[in-house]
Amino acid sequence: MIPGLTNRRRFSDLSEQEVLALAISSEEDDARIYETYAERLRGDFPESAKMFDGMAAEEHQHRRRLIELHQTRFGDVIPLIRREHVAGYYARKPVWLVENLGLDRIREEAAGMERQAHNFYMAAARRTQDADTRKLLGDLAAAEIGHIRTAERLEEHLLTEEAREDEGQAAHRQFILTWVQPGLAGLMDGSVSTLAPIFATAFATQDTWTTFLVGLAASVGAGISMGLTEALADDGVLSGRGSPTKRGFACGIMTTIGGLGHALPYLIPDFWTATTIAIIVVFIELWAIAWIQNKYMDTPFLRASLQVVFGGALVFGAGVLIGGG
Repeated sequence: MIPGLTNRRRFSDLSEQEVLALAISSEEDDARIYETYAERLRGDFPESAKMFDGMAAEEHQHRRRLIELHQTRFGDVIPLIRREHVAGYYARKPVWLVENLGLDRIREEAAGMERQAHNFYMAAARRTQDADTRKLLGDLAAAEIGHIRTAERLEEHLLTEEAREDEGQAAHRQFILTWVQPGLAGLMDGSVSTLAPIFATAFATQDTWTTFLVGLAASVGAGISMGLTEALADDGVLSGRGSPTKRGFACGIMTTIGGLGHALPYLIPDFWTATTIAIIVVFIELWAIAWIQNKYMDTPFLRASLQVVFGGALVFGAGVLIGGG
């Protein structure tokens, strides 16, 4: 038996009053979700925030109508029943799982919320044999369709081409600040700073396994250090750089990847084969960094190439010189 389901009611066992109470609590929850989305988006995406404000207002209006219907049919005392009390009833994802995933993801989740509620009520209406209950569920399904159409009208009215372009630019800028910038810094640090210890070890020992272990330790250590440094540098509130956790993970992971790229070839037992492949990987890494700088940071490709390749060549040369000496 599945824990947590034994005390749940089946939807088919609910009375008409309980179904109405469930609809009221669901409308209230959805309104609060939309209000949370609106508040989350208000600073960077004001037009989308207005759209969710309007959708929350629609949910509150439907909730008031449902309450009035309940008062007419059953009185003022509304039974306490929520989604989690009913087995098989659709569930909402926690807001914190969605609100940090970006504007488009929030819009998709909102559309899915309305479709999910509509589909559920339609399926429930088809299953019931009671005429009054069937009508009630059909009305609820129609209400959810109305929500979807309202959202479409609000989006058409509020999200003009100019507003969409502005919000798209804001989302792109946030993506750059939160993910690309820290990730690029990590990739540069991991790729360049580990060159000297890895190749110094390689030429000093000509032992591929020892070289791999040094590279692995240097990459993981640098990843942890860079990730923590980025996460603790600022909380993103004043700088607008976004979640420090996201930035820390982006920087730390890319730092580790940057170092592991030219450490992994030393899993090959033959020293010169491993070294040749590692040098090729370094070359690819450095050009990839230059390409990312050019694409996302608007750095001229020639300048980015000269900076990255020249710096990498100096560190590589230092490693070979120290190891070969």
